[in-house]
Amino acid sequence: MASSVAKPGPGNGYPMKAQLQIMVLSAKLKENRKNWFGPSPYVEVAVDGQSKKTEKCNNTHSPKWKQPLTVIVTPFSKLIFRVWSHQTLKSDILLGMAALEVSETLKANDMKISEVVQTLQLSADRDQTDVVGDLSVCLDGMQVDPEMFASAAQANTQSESALCDVIHSVICIDLWEQRVDQNGRLYFVDHVEKRTAWERPEPLPSGWERRVDPMGRVYFVDHITRTTTWQRPTMETVRNYEQWQHQRNQLQGAMQQFNQRFIFGVNGVSGNSDWSNQLQDQVPATENKQFDPLGPLPHGWEKRTDSNGRVYFVQHTTRTTQWEDPRTQGLLNEKPLPEGWEMRFTVDGIPYFVDHNRRATTYIDPRTGKSSLENGPQITYVRDFKAKVQYFRFWCQQLSMPQHIKITVTRKTLFEDSFQQIMSFNAQDLRRRLWIIFPGEEGLDYGGVAREWFFLLSHEVLNPMYCLFEYAGKDNYCLQINPASYINPDHLKYFKFIGRFIAMALFHGKFIDTGFSLPFYKRMLNKPWALKDLESIDPEFYNSLIWIKENDIEECGLEMYFSVDKEILGEITTHELKPDGGEVLVTEENKEEYIRLVAEWRLSRGVEEQTQAFFEGFNEVLPQQYLQYFDAKELEVMLCGMQEIDLADWQRNTIYRHYARSSKQVLWFWQLIKEMDNEKRMRLLQFVTGTCRLPVGGFADLLGSNGPQKFCIEKVGKENWLPRSHTCFNRLDLPPYKSYEQLKEKLMFAIEETEGFGQE
Repeated sequence: MASSVAKPGPGNGYPMKAQLQIMVLSAKLKENRKNWFGPSPYVEVAVDGQSKKTEKCNNTHSPKWKQPLTVIVTPFSKLIFRVWSHQTLKSDILLGMAALEVSETLKANDMKISEVVQTLQLSADRDQTDVVGDLSVCLDGMQVDPEMFASAAQANTQSESALCDVIHSVICIDLWEQRVDQNGRLYFVDHVEKRTAWERPEPLPSGWERRVDPMGRVYFVDHITRTTTWQRPTMETVRNYEQWQHQRNQLQGAMQQFNQRFIFGVNGVSGNSDWSNQLQDQVPATENKQFDPLGPLPHGWEKRTDSNGRVYFVQHTTRTTQWEDPRTQGLLNEKPLPEGWEMRFTVDGIPYFVDHNRRATTYIDPRTGKSSLENGPQITYVRDFKAKVQYFRFWCQQLSMPQHIKITVTRKTLFEDSFQQIMSFNAQDLRRRLWIIFPGEEGLDYGGVAREWFFLLSHEVLNPMYCLFEYAGKDNYCLQINPASYINPDHLKYFKFIGRFIAMALFHGKFIDTGFSLPFYKRMLNKPWALKDLESIDPEFYNSLIWIKENDIEECGLEMYFSVDKEILGEITTHELKPDGGEVLVTEENKEEYIRLVAEWRLSRGVEEQTQAFFEGFNEVLPQQYLQYFDAKELEVMLCGMQEIDLADWQRNTIYRHYARSSKQVLWFWQLIKEMDNEKRMRLLQFVTGTCRLPVGGFADLLGSNGPQKFCIEKVGKENWLPRSHTCFNRLDLPPYKSYEQLKEKLMFAIEETEGFGQE
């Protein structure tokens, strides 16, 4: 058999890891009279976080395997052999275990392990003096330089932890094997973590250590910051974490800007509280102090409560009474309810109907004969964003629960504290008023503390060490689910928690720090994706698909199939876009199907489980159908708020192509912007940049796909064209319109009526 020599690490003189082949030969086990048929034994070999198992032998006390197992070891590794008995209907039984020091075997065989047969005594798990049998194994394939072993042993005696640090710091490269695939491409294989990569691996960054928990899961320790992560650190991830920490330190200043966000102002009021609080501030003191999101009753109507606490309405003009609210009656259905009927709502906001004549309840609307379970809350479609928010707040009020819940979190362990408490509550309790407590900080939460908690926790979700979300692009700070999140064993629980948290933000009218990508908002709204959506998260991929769409791929000689390669944490896998896609060639006839399938794959990226967990938590607090009347842009404003847009700052940091500042179309454009309210300006900003949020530095710090990119107006197209946008470059294509009225009509149509980020 070929042997592998443990080589020294660069400049340290310590032995490296090497492959060791273990041939599990046989065992002799004590007989147990209670087990007439004998055990069904197999052997598990564990070393440095690795675990390998043999096949089982049925019903015998003298099993013979002769099965080879390959592991990665150092000269100071300790091999643990466990003999288990397989059980069909219950957990396997541990029959015995033994340990073997690699260093002792090396010393006994002149620093060379070549077909060395060892017979090990098996002892009981709880009492090592109780011998239950023996196990025969054959070791082969390891050789160590005696001088390096002696120096490493001396260092090990002086400082065992120092040796571990050295071994872990240089473990990376020699653990990988270099291979060539069938197409002649070079790739690398990690035999410990069982993954592959195109690039030659880097060693762990300074100060990091690889460890294994009691369940055999690999994790990494940062001794500098005293933190741990499931994700293998690289120089890039360390830089991302340092950047996140820098942002974390600047949160105090960011909170000031965060507190200036709002959904929209009312009568010139722009506050940081939720919309209902803003409206409540506008209610005259002479009116009813209890805020009603539907506004005042129509003229001649009065709201009363009977002796049983049921609300009813009096029409003084006709001197009649009814159970249904006259403000919602016409909105929910054109016809009034029959006499004696009342409409109520479940805790989930679903309408049901009470027949007081027969003392019965039903989900069937007596006016239409249709069940209200089919579509959730029914409201007429409205274009006005303010009206949509008004209706949404009304439905949230129907779902709200009395009293409040207390959530106590510390700033140092904000994420874990929030996770434990949010997941411990019944989902319906999260609809109660929130009372956030930071221990040691005096004060009562009348909304401001909760607002800060939403802001800080939403930023904590971004922590790269959790490996849950990532930025949508290099210079796109919108969030999307990280397809590598599975490296965190509890990632699905965390996504369910984040789903609850985001639903709570919408339900309680609070803002989060960082929003999501456009495709994710569409997924929240159950709306279909479009090819154009790709441009906002991966412009290179989008441009390549547009090139395929606009060119003859057969003439160009492109040989593509209905499959794609994907790389996650260095592991290369192939995904087939349809059954046997790897064998189906892309042609001019089927390329439209290919573009559609590959775009859908790129937008979803194999995160179905994570997405499902997110919406499982989300729907427990706020059913998705309550958002169905919003579009993706409006949902972003609901979740992130918007800032007061400074027109002077916008003009000062705008560049022009094929236009000049004095061009009449440019002057008309700024005249229109000046006439707009802040909401319309926000929608225009979304149309061109893809988001309603501005950086801390305002328009001067806008980012594009290639770094800093100011707002740009370019002369493109003909006067009958609609304006187009390029969100990756913050560019508005403005045709040379002939009049101000024409420019206003086309631009307003583009930002109000188009779905997505542009339309020709």
